[in-house]
Amino acid sequence: MVLKIIDATQAKPGQIIMINNEPYNVRSNDISKTGKHGHAKCRMEAIGVFSGKKKVIVVPGHERFDVPNVEKKRAQVLSVSENSASVMDLENYETQDFVFDESLRDNIEVEKQVEVWDIEGHKKIMRVM
Repeated sequence: MVLKIIDATQAKPGQIIMINNEPYNVRSNDISKTGKHGHAKCRMEAIGVFSGKKKVIVVPGHERFDVPNVEKKRAQVLSVSENSASVMDLENYETQDFVFDESLRDNIEVEKQVEVWDIEGHKKIMRVM
């Protein structure tokens, strides 16, 4: 669910926006004013929340971006496989499988609590509590 829609000139560093249906965290937004009859241009540098890929885009200042609703939930790890873990949501006790980054592999253990992010249907374990 989209929280709100903003113009490119309103995107601030640290804000999460949707670019090509993927969530990205804005790192910088350089706004350049053009001449008498031109439009402002925005050079945005963003990092993928789940992919970690860097993306640099140049868009008109009136370009619209979706700001997604980020759901952060706590869950308990039930089992761990090579690159995914089966976790139980601590609010409604549902069990689901989630992927996690290589950096979390050493910290994820059975019975530990983790934080799971859900952004527009994309779900991932983000950190170990």
